[in-house]
Amino acid sequence: MTLLMTLRAGSESDTDRIGRQLAALLRAGDTVFLSGALGMGKTVLARGLIRALAGEEIEVPSPTFALIQQYATTPPVTHADLYRLEDPEEVMELGLDEAAEAGILIVEWAEHGEGYLPGGALTVTAREEPGARVWELAGDEDWAARLSEKDFV
Repeated sequence: MTLLMTLRAGSESDTDRIGRQLAALLRAGDTVFLSGALGMGKTVLARGLIRALAGEEIEVPSPTFALIQQYATTPPVTHADLYRLEDPEEVMELGLDEAAEAGILIVEWAEHGEGYLPGGALTVTAREEPGARVWELAGDEDWAARLSEKDFV
């Protein structure tokens, strides 16, 4: 996995915009991993991405307690949050492989399911810098090609 792009977000609306712009790159079979400390905006980014695919009015709650939220978009989107998992093997019970095959899979706290999640994901990691959140996008050659075709503003 290679670092492909670094984006800065000075506000929650900037993070939402990054999610919306990423949505334009996604297609059935794609997986996106969101990583970063608590409160970094992973759910905000996921919400922007999902709303770009599903429509502005859709409610997009954090799946922290439910573990999974599914959206009847085209292709379908599954949003998972693995923060509460105690053992990575618990991922096998969630059906995330099937969700990734059928549509788009977005996984917050993917590191909690390491070794049990689909490969080939775009990994989006948040870190904090003074005055901004920095989002680092990493992936394989396919993601590099797709990201090179998109202008992020």
